[in-house]
Amino acid sequence: MKIAAIIPAAGIGMRMESSTPKQFVKVAGRSVLVRTLQKFISCQLIHTIHVVLRKDEIESFKKEIEDSKIQKTIQFVEGGETRQESVYRGFKAVEPDTNVVVIHDGVRPFVEVEMIKAIVQTAAKKGSAITVLSCFDTVKEIHQDLVVKTLPREKIVMVQTPQAFKYEILKESFERAEIEGFQGTDESSLVERLGFPVTALLGSERNIKITKPTDLPLAELYAQDIKFLRDITKVFF
Repeated sequence: MKIAAIIPAAGIGMRMESSTPKQFVKVAGRSVLVRTLQKFISCQLIHTIHVVLRKDEIESFKKEIEDSKIQKTIQFVEGGETRQESVYRGFKAVEPDTNVVVIHDGVRPFVEVEMIKAIVQTAAKKGSAITVLSCFDTVKEIHQDLVVKTLPREKIVMVQTPQAFKYEILKESFERAEIEGFQGTDESSLVERLGFPVTALLGSERNIKITKPTDLPLAELYAQDIKFLRDITKVFF
């Protein structure tokens, strides 16, 4: 089974309030994007990795990859104006004999390798799979600052990445969206609108998306926690 990963990281990241795009912000000495890539490099199921960046950031990030001594070959793709266009460009770079394509936000560096494996294996069996978190807050629909109704939170989930799809399903979904001018907020929304079933797997609260300054202290904490566990493992094992 041939598996390709697409890592979109072409965003500007206005909410980070920094001159450095969020994917290049350092967390415990390494950029967020490098940390994300290391998880996919560590996953033996992944055969190819396609990183989508803005054109003027590709060469400088290639240097960072070299400095990080990452051995696995990474293909770089120029991003588009929207996330959907960027991921589609990454998809077009994937070889057509690929079985499953997994997509993961470049700014979610704490995804677990076991979750990557699980999402890929589920998509291989069922066609499409996403990671989600349960919603514990009360959720309301509003219109012009007025509450319309309270939604049943037991039926509401918060969607994360990774998301994975069989190649043929994702191909048809992207092509139809382009023809019909549909813009979705994630790849799953493109697949759902064509009637393909999507399986939801429980994600992880540690799999945070780093988008704003207040996310960085928690990211540092998670990164230091991982380093501590590695150091302890070296000492005792």
